[in-house]
Amino acid sequence: MTADAMTPTPEATTQSFEADVSRLLHLMVHSVYSDREIFVRELVSNAADACEKLRYEAIAKPELVAGGAPFAITVALDKDAKTLTISDNGIGMTREDLTAGLGTIARSGTKAFLDKLAAEDAKSEAQALIGQFGIGFYSAFMVADDVVVDTRRAGSEEAWRWSSDGKGSFTIAPLPLDEAPARGTRVVLHLNAESEEFLDSWRTERIIREHSGAVAVPIDFVEKPGAEPKRLADGAAIWAKPKAEVTPEQYTEFYRGLAGQFDEPALTLHWRAEGRHEYTVLAFIPGSRPFDLFDPSRKGRNKLYVRRVLITEDADILPGWLRFVRLVVDSADLPLNVSRELIQKSDVFAAIRKGVTNRIVQELGKLAENEPEKFAKVWEHFGAVIKEGLYEDPERRDGLFKIARFATTTHPDGGRTLADYVASLRENQTAIYYLTGDEGKRLAASPQLEGFRARGVEVLLLSDPVDSFWVSTAAGFDGKPFKSVSQGAADIKSIALVEGAKAPAEASAEVATLLAFIKQTLENEVEEVRASDRLTDSVACLIAPEFGPDRQLEKMLAAHGKLPERAKPILEVNPTHPLTVSLAARLHDGQEKPLIEDAAHLMLDEARVLEGGLVEDPPAFAARLRRVLEKALG
Repeated sequence: MTADAMTPTPEATTQSFEADVSRLLHLMVHSVYSDREIFVRELVSNAADACEKLRYEAIAKPELVAGGAPFAITVALDKDAKTLTISDNGIGMTREDLTAGLGTIARSGTKAFLDKLAAEDAKSEAQALIGQFGIGFYSAFMVADDVVVDTRRAGSEEAWRWSSDGKGSFTIAPLPLDEAPARGTRVVLHLNAESEEFLDSWRTERIIREHSGAVAVPIDFVEKPGAEPKRLADGAAIWAKPKAEVTPEQYTEFYRGLAGQFDEPALTLHWRAEGRHEYTVLAFIPGSRPFDLFDPSRKGRNKLYVRRVLITEDADILPGWLRFVRLVVDSADLPLNVSRELIQKSDVFAAIRKGVTNRIVQELGKLAENEPEKFAKVWEHFGAVIKEGLYEDPERRDGLFKIARFATTTHPDGGRTLADYVASLRENQTAIYYLTGDEGKRLAASPQLEGFRARGVEVLLLSDPVDSFWVSTAAGFDGKPFKSVSQGAADIKSIALVEGAKAPAEASAEVATLLAFIKQTLENEVEEVRASDRLTDSVACLIAPEFGPDRQLEKMLAAHGKLPERAKPILEVNPTHPLTVSLAARLHDGQEKPLIEDAAHLMLDEARVLEGGLVEDPPAFAARLRRVLEKALG
C-alpha cells in the first residue's frame, strides 16, 4: 500500500458558532443595521487585507506569487442564480483559519459590544460600531440566506469550502482543486428576497465606487456571467496621491474603512515628510468616540507600510494617549527583509514615530486656535485621553498645555485654557489652584472651594482619573505652580475678598479650646484639627497634609493597592460657623461633653461624605445621630 493510499481523506465537519457569534448573527438578521449596503465595503476590505498580507509574505517567499496574476479583487453578479460573489487572489485560508476566523470573535470587549448592540438604542449606534471588533464578514448575513466561502492558502495543495445559513452552525469540507481558486478566497452570497436590489449592476457599481474606491488593490466588476470585467478602482493607494487629487468624499470613505466607523472625520491630515527620512502619512481624528477608546490595552489602529507593502495593522507609531487617531504611514526607508518586530525597533522607525506624534500635536494646536468650535468637539470626545500625555510624555507637556481645556469654578461647562486662567489671576495670587475628584458637579459643590469663591479665585475642577497623576507631577504653567485646594494650608488671606463676601474671623479662645478638644476626641482618625480660612458656609472639611498625595490621588492609589497606609487627614473647622460657636460655648460652660464628642464624630463623617467618601462606621454614626437628635428634640 502506498503512502498516499494510507493518508486519510479529510472529512466534512459541521460545527456550532461560538456563542457571541450566534448572538451577533441574530442581531444582524433581525435588522439591527439599517444601512445594509455596508456588507460590500466590509467584504471588499477583507479581500484587500488578504492581498496585502500575501504581498508581505511574498517578500520572504516569492514563490507564493510566482506565475500568478497580479493582485486584484473581483465583484461579480449573477441575476439568474441570485448570487453576488467577491473574489480575491490574496493569502487564502487553511481549515484552521476558517474555524478561527469565521467561527469565533477573538477580540477583547466583544461581550460588551454585543450588549450595547442589544440595547434599546442599538439602531442609532450600530453603524458606528460595525467593523470595530473584526466582525465585518458577518455583515454578509444581513443580505444572504446562505454564504459559501471557497479558499486556498497560497502555496497549499489543499482547498476548503466553508458554508453556513447563519442560523447557528457552519460546515467545512474539502474542495477539489479544480473547483478552488488558484490562491485566495471566493465569497458567494446567495441573496435573500429582500436583498435582490444588489443584483442591479448600477447600484452595486455605485456602492463599490463610493465605499471602496480607495482600497490599495484594483477592483474589477462583472455585471453578469460571461461579461468583460470593468475596472472600478485602480488600486492606487490614496495616501500616495497628491492631496489635490483626493476629494473629501474619498478621504471620508477611506477613513470609514480604516476606522470601522460611519461618522465623518473631525480632522484629516495628509502630508509627505522629506529630508533625512521619507514617509507619507494619512491620519484621521474621528468625529465620534470609538467604542473601545478606554480598552485597557490602549492599542491604536496604525497601519505601517514600507513602499506600499503592508507590514502590520497594529504598528506602535503613536503613543497610547493618541490611540484614538486612525493612521497610515508608508515609509521609503525602512527595510523589508527583516521581521516586523525588528522594523519597529529601528532608529528610522523611532524617528518616524517622533515626527508623526509631533505633527499631530501641532495640528491639534492649529485646530484649537483657528477652529475653536470644531476643536471643542474633539476635546469633548478625546480630552480625557489626551491628558494622559500630560503625565506620560513630559517632553510634549508644554504643547499639550496649550490645547488642554478645563472646567473651572467660573466656567463649569469647560473650555477654559491655562493661558486664560493665568490671564485672570487675582492680585496676590501666586498659584494655579485645582480640585480633583470623580464627578464634576460634586467637585463644584465642595466646601473646600468656599473661601476661594469668596475671593474670586478661579479653581480648576479636574474629574478625569488621569488628572490626579499629571497635576501632581507637573511643575506648573507660565511660572505658576499647581496647588491643590484640598491639601495643605490655603494661604489665600492676602487675596482680597470680592464685594459682599465675608471671610471667617480668627478663632476665639473658646473656639481654640473646642478645636483642641475635637483633636483629642478624634486623635485616632485625624492628624490635626485647625481653624480654616477656606470655609465660609460649611462647618468642616478634610484636607490632606502638605506633603504627599492629595485626597483624590491617595484614594486612587489605596484602591489599587499602591499605598500601604493612608495618611491621617486634617480636619479644618469653620471658626465662625454657628455650630462651632455653639459647641465652643457649651464646652466652655462644662456642659455635655459626651454630646460634643458625638458632634465631633458627626462633623468628621459629614466631611467624608461631602468629598464623596463613605461613613466608616455606620452603626456608630447612626447611634451618635440618634443621641444628638434626641437631645435637640427633648
